[in-house]
This record gives sequence, C-alpha cells and structure tokens, in this order.
Amino acid sequence: MANHKSSIKRIRSNDAKRVLNKYQHKTTRNAIRSLRSISDKSEASSLLPKVAAMIDKLAKRNIIHSNKASNLKSGLQLHINAL
Repeated sequence: MANHKSSIKRIRSNDAKRVLNKYQHKTTRNAIRSLRSISDKSEASSLLPKVAAMIDKLAKRNIIHSNKASNLKSGLQLHINAL
C-alpha cells in the first residue's frame, strides 16, 4: 500500500486515466471493425475521416504508438481503395 499522499493520489488518477484510455481505445477498435465490414465504397469513404481522427487522437495521447496509428490508417485506406 502507498505511504504518501501524493502516491495515493497518483494511484487514483492512474485508475481514472486507465478507464478513460480503455474506453477510447475500445471505441476506436469498434469503429475500425465496423468500417472494415462496410462493403459500400462511398459509405466507407465518408466514415474514414472520422475513424482516422479517432486513431490520431489515440496516438496523440500515447494510447497507441504513432507508427501503429499510421499503419492502421494506411490499411483502412487500402481496404477502401480495393472496394
């Protein structure tokens, strides 16, 4: 157990941040999954900027690595181009 006030506060804030990060990451993964399941090119193209913005936010907040974000966006663009 933590002995200092600051470490107790750090534990509380880490828990709150972990829950928020987990929610944002799961929401983005679900959006990616739904985008990949769309078979209509125009609908997928209109959804891509929203999903790319979600991925960029995760990378900006260091929830995922910036290279992984680029890789995901590239894969989504290739998927849409192939439709």
